Amino acid sequence: MIDTIRSSFVDAAAALAPLVQASAQESERSRRLAVPLVEAMAQAGLFRLWIPRAIGGEQADPATLVRVVEEISRADGAAGWCMAIGGVYGVFGGYLAKDAAREIYGSDPLVRTAGALRPFGIAKVIDGGYRVTGRWPLGSGCQHSGWMIGNCRIFDGDQPRLHPDGTPVMRFMMFPTAQCEIFDTWHSIGLRGTGSHDYGIADAFVPSVRSLSFREPPVEQGPLYAFPTIALFGAALAAVPLGIARHAIDILVGLVGRKIAARSRKLLTEDALVQADLGRAEALLGSGRAFLYSTLGEAWQAISAGKALSVAERATLWLASTHAANAAKQATELMFGAGGSASLDVSCGLERCVRDVHAAVQHLALAPANYQMAGQAHLGADMRSTPLLFSDDRGDACSLSAAQ
Repeated sequence: MIDTIRSSFVDAAAALAPLVQASAQESERSRRLAVPLVEAMAQAGLFRLWIPRAIGGEQADPATLVRVVEEISRADGAAGWCMAIGGVYGVFGGYLAKDAAREIYGSDPLVRTAGALRPFGIAKVIDGGYRVTGRWPLGSGCQHSGWMIGNCRIFDGDQPRLHPDGTPVMRFMMFPTAQCEIFDTWHSIGLRGTGSHDYGIADAFVPSVRSLSFREPPVEQGPLYAFPTIALFGAALAAVPLGIARHAIDILVGLVGRKIAARSRKLLTEDALVQADLGRAEALLGSGRAFLYSTLGEAWQAISAGKALSVAERATLWLASTHAANAAKQATELMFGAGGSASLDVSCGLERCVRDVHAAVQHLALAPANYQMAGQAHLGADMRSTPLLFSDDRGDACSLSAAQ
């Protein structure tokens, strides 16, 4: 059953590839995804993969969304990034009060949510909810989404509310995009089409039912909502570099069949250095991808069987996402080098792959520091104070945004 669902949505994503590719230049130029492309992705149901089944979503397994993100990213990294953000934010529907979840995710089959998750807002407690003020950076997809997410520190009057361990109490707030001001701040080297602008609200009322915390148990049942939520985000984001690297390999293979090497005056298909670089790229991409999907699958099987993940298993999820993304970056760079001077031309596409993959791996979820964290966990270090591993039961102190 899972394989059938996955195949249908991956096929739907692949069918969108011509439109994704045709929209890429417009997205790059306007620094946001082309509206017809966003609508087509929504019509295909791609943003509903992690929305609870009880309110009309698919509640699919993690690998289904990750594969969809990878497929879209193979056509355009910026579109894949927005697919990842919009897709993973469906999981919030499993933590919201049922009426609020239905209001946000169940009333519009084409709903899109976006926003950055670092705690840059203040929510003052009032009757029925909060008065929220904040400005958040890097709100990927903010211009094409109907609802935004903002992480806030909770205040009682002028005093911050604290947990017993002294850490600040924080909650995610959800509010209509129409309430926000979007600031034109996204001028980037890569992933330009993601529209990752700053956004903010001032003294806006947010009902308490439209807030949530990962410290609280999910409202919806099922393994998707028992999965470490931040680890889900990392896996989906790692799929973006994987897709970009496959795109770079596709471009290089097409290029070498018609380009003559200056050093040998032979087609690049016959050049030993190009052949070796292509082989290395395939090995890097294939091994990183296999590690990600096998680790994700093993964790899904364990959680589906009612087991809690160990510290080492949680750390391995982060390790797999980080390794897949960074292996994909190396593969992309190899293809750029193998293309020689042709890689410099914007019409080739390889220079954009390099720019986009470098932008993607700047995210905290994919940063090289995660290798050390995984090593510490496998050496038996006490990791309970590590928010990336325990954000679901230690609070939201290190929630993720569109980039580090």
